[in-house]
Amino acid sequence: MNKQLSLYSVDIKYNRDLAKYDDNVLSASPQIGKDQRPYIGILVMLNGIQYCAPISSAKPKHNNMPKNFDYMKIIDKTNNNKLIAVINFNNMIPIHSSVIKKIDIRIYKNDPPKLVHKKEFLAKELDWCQNNIEAIQKNAQKTYDAVTSGNPRFSKLIKRSCDFKKLEQVLEKRLSLSAN
Repeated sequence: MNKQLSLYSVDIKYNRDLAKYDDNVLSASPQIGKDQRPYIGILVMLNGIQYCAPISSAKPKHNNMPKNFDYMKIIDKTNNNKLIAVINFNNMIPIHSSVIKKIDIRIYKNDPPKLVHKKEFLAKELDWCQNNIEAIQKNAQKTYDAVTSGNPRFSKLIKRSCDFKKLEQVLEKRLSLSAN
């Protein structure tokens, strides 16, 4: 697979609509102090449906988390293999092109320094994702399969994951309403 990845932001209204149906959807909600956090992720295709797997900033707890297929650590090899972010496959959401926007990480000469820094950081995340595209697709599919299996051995994962099938129905309903 040599498909290029991009970073995308998800429409806040769509994200909030999904969060109404599933508490595990990462939400940009002012009630929980995360109104400034956009839902940024990469796209993966799972069983014919496009999903956005969210990328979150690294937190101290991520350094000690054991390796597992439902998330991946994004490492900055240019900075002493520093952990800079994680991809949370358990919080993926089904999307449609009408609810996402590609993030432009090109640096322009009039970009303020803060924006330049942010774009450089996003570029590091994206570069890591490009170099690990096959593992990303594999882990996304494995997470999807485990969560939708209903297998009791995945009960902890299922509990902390989005209900992918339910969210697919929400997306399908939204698309059918917009088509009318």
